[in-house]
Amino acid sequence: MQNIEISQTATLPTKHGTFKIQAFKEEGKGGKEHLAVYREDLDHIEAPIVRVHSECLTGDAIGSVKCDCGDQLDFALDLIAKEGGLVIYHRQEGRNIGLLNKVNAYALQDQGLDTVAANHQLGFRADERTYEIVAFILKHFGIEKLRLLTNNPAKMESLNDIEIIERIPIQIPPNPHNEAYLKTKKEQMGHLL
Repeated sequence: MQNIEISQTATLPTKHGTFKIQAFKEEGKGGKEHLAVYREDLDHIEAPIVRVHSECLTGDAIGSVKCDCGDQLDFALDLIAKEGGLVIYHRQEGRNIGLLNKVNAYALQDQGLDTVAANHQLGFRADERTYEIVAFILKHFGIEKLRLLTNNPAKMESLNDIEIIERIPIQIPPNPHNEAYLKTKKEQMGHLL
C-alpha cells in the first residue's frame, strides 16, 4: 500500500448523532481523500458495524432519488449512532469512473441504457472500484472482525483479511426513479436485494 497521510481526529455533530472523524489521503497529485466517521467507543466494540459507503455526490449531497445511495448513507449513520461502528466514506464517485463520466452515464441512461450498459458504452467495466484503502483504514482502527452493512458481495470479497461475522442488509424501498437501477444492481451485478 502506498503512503497514506492521516489527519487529526475531530468531533462532528450531525443530524444522526455526534461522531468522531478522521481523513485518509492517498499520496500523489490528485490523491483521493477518504473519511472515517465513527462513534467514539469504536475501540471497545469487538465486531463493530462497518459501512463502506462509495461516494455519490448526487445521492448523498443533492438528494437524488435516481439511486439509493443517500438513503443507504442515512441508514448507516443512524444505525452506527445507535449501536456503534464506522462508516468509511470511500471517495470513488460513480463506481470510480468520476463525476464527469457519471453524468455522461446518466445521459446515456436518459436514452434508455441501464447503469451497466452506460458504463460499458463509455469504455468502463460495470464497477471500477478498488478497496485497498478500506483495508488500510480498518487496520488503522485495529478492526480484525466486523459486521458489514452492505448488499454488495464484491465489498465482502474485497475484505478477505478481515473476519466478517455478519452481513447486515440495507433494504431501501424502491421509488419510480430507481426501480430499474436497483433491478440492474440485483440481476447484473449480483447485489443482494
